[in-house]
Amino acid sequence: MHTAPLLDPVFARELEALRRRLRVRARSGAGGEHLAKRRGGSAEFLEHRAYSAGDDLRRIDWLAFARTGEPMLKLFRSEEDLVVRLVVDASSSLDIGSKLDVAKRAAAAIGYLALAGSERAQVLTASDGLTRVREPSRGRGALTKLLRELDEIVPGGLTDLARAIDGAVLRADRPGLLAVISDFFDPGPVAEALGRAASAGHDIAIVQVLARDEVEPSFDGDLAFVDAETGAIVEVTCDARAVEAYLARLNALLENLRRIAKRHRGTYVRITTGEPMLDAIRRFVARGVD
Repeated sequence: MHTAPLLDPVFARELEALRRRLRVRARSGAGGEHLAKRRGGSAEFLEHRAYSAGDDLRRIDWLAFARTGEPMLKLFRSEEDLVVRLVVDASSSLDIGSKLDVAKRAAAAIGYLALAGSERAQVLTASDGLTRVREPSRGRGALTKLLRELDEIVPGGLTDLARAIDGAVLRADRPGLLAVISDFFDPGPVAEALGRAASAGHDIAIVQVLARDEVEPSFDGDLAFVDAETGAIVEVTCDARAVEAYLARLNALLENLRRIAKRHRGTYVRITTGEPMLDAIRRFVARGVD
């Protein structure tokens, strides 16, 4: 169990400023509370929010602007619903350093953004495929439940992330935001699984969590490494050449994840343990590619 809170009050207040900025391309067609993007159909006025750079100028409420002197957007309760699915890798490879703790905290923050916007969030635990699927929850009142579900995740087993992604898509009654949170060290066909998810209408978000030692290795000499998932022992000589070869393979993985995100108009955010989580979530909300 996680001993520190996944979402403390200070962090939650910081996230509150970001919740209206999250934009998701996938929509499901059920009842929800997002900015209506389709012409026609019923749309009930929900509230105003301040204009942010990049917002659609056609949605500015010019009467409110005339009264206040500040550009405001009109939000509508539309016929569309957003489901945020959080696929959290809980394989043994995440049980290194504090990677799983960081993965849970990232999932908690993304889940908060969805629930605070009156949308639905779902926790799906992955290791050797999907190992646990929770029912989606909606609204701020479901935050405690979501945090409890994340807190209960324990690491163990092998990784079959592609099968987990396929399982999440098969279980989805409608497309939405599919946020896959992992170190992505699984050698399986993850790119193909993410492509199938995108083809099914899901908005893809890749959130990669790495330990500081994995990004900046400082090993030296003859060492024995234990595979966290299989228990196999690998003896290596860590000299400058070996570290260079490792970093080349790591950079190839990072570049591949960037390509996947760009190909499917998705998001790729890399979080290193010890990095301020708010910085990573800001990049996630901006829907960029690290």
